[in-house]
Amino acid sequence: MVSTRGRYALRVMTDLAENRTGGYLPMKEVAARQGLSLKYLERILPLLTKGGLIEGAQGKGGGYRLTRDPSDIRVYDVLTLTEEDLAPVACLADGARTCERRDECRTLPMWQGFYDLTKNYFSSVTVADLMKDGAPDMYVI
Repeated sequence: MVSTRGRYALRVMTDLAENRTGGYLPMKEVAARQGLSLKYLERILPLLTKGGLIEGAQGKGGGYRLTRDPSDIRVYDVLTLTEEDLAPVACLADGARTCERRDECRTLPMWQGFYDLTKNYFSSVTVADLMKDGAPDMYVI
């Protein structure tokens, strides 16, 4: 399941993409447009910055902006920065110990298939896709 942090991060990324001018956008404005708590966004922004998806500047004219074109930022990139893991079961999570029952597990192929579908789908959707007219259901998550 995608947490509030992941959903809000996608809203921020889409807002930054839709309102980009080349300059920095104050996060206070993004928070107001999106109806989000600035305090909560302050916990998400470092993840996106550390992951190289956005950059920030302090002081007059400061704020945040995308580091790449929205068509080059996959939803999967955003979610892997904001979620601990997208794996549906613990044994498929990054860094998980190899389960001693792995060779006999009858459900593992099903979970692996579900995980692959999730990764492939989120990798096929970009921030630019979230901006498209006619896709309002994809925007407000």
